[in-house]
Amino acid sequence: MDFEIFLQSEAWIALLTLSLLEVVLGIDNIIFISLLTNKLPEERRKTARTAGIGLALILRVIMLLGITWIIGFTQPIFEIFGFVATGRDLVLLVGGLFLIGKSTSEIHHKIDGGGKEEDAKSMKKQAQKSFVSIIIQIGLLDIVFSFDSILTAIGMTEELLIMILAVVISLIVMLIFAGRIAAFIERYPTLQILALAFLILIGFVLIADGLHQHISKGYIYFAVAFSLATEVVNINMRKKSKPSTNIDT
Repeated sequence: MDFEIFLQSEAWIALLTLSLLEVVLGIDNIIFISLLTNKLPEERRKTARTAGIGLALILRVIMLLGITWIIGFTQPIFEIFGFVATGRDLVLLVGGLFLIGKSTSEIHHKIDGGGKEEDAKSMKKQAQKSFVSIIIQIGLLDIVFSFDSILTAIGMTEELLIMILAVVISLIVMLIFAGRIAAFIERYPTLQILALAFLILIGFVLIADGLHQHISKGYIYFAVAFSLATEVVNINMRKKSKPSTNIDT
């Protein structure tokens, strides 16, 4: 690897730009990790988040080191009714279906599932099993999310060192804020449903992309940001209205 490239201002600009893009592309990943790890006992959540993000880092670096292999995934595999499928398309389709199915299942669990006491007992009883299962699920989705990340990196620069550093920086940022995001989501049940709805939307975007119907994530992030801002206003309004309901008579 040639470290002399950092003597050029263009390399630093590329690193900063790509790092920011990687952070943005990692939003859906960190929400998924937060929702899954929040199901674990509190003392195990940080370990699970660290393991999940660490796994994402390892997978993305391995994929970057195998750029030729990744590019090969964009080559046609078969054609059916005029649709030319590539390895990337199949990964996105399977990943999108998994994300929709998992998020829908979580919504049903939160709405129709047992009470908090039952959930707590279940978590304590199957803590180790749940931990391994959650890490496996995070790993599967990391592979899907990594395709967007790696293909974006390839499109931004040809320098492998810049790509790797950008991925490392973005995942460090994710690791720093993962706990806060998870705690924020856990505190408000309505935000949990909103986050799951966002993941369902991302699942549809992945499927559409796998079917060669590209949808700009900018529109998705704007819609989610608007919904989140609306919910934050609702939360603040509910907080302000609480004291008025406790007026002494």
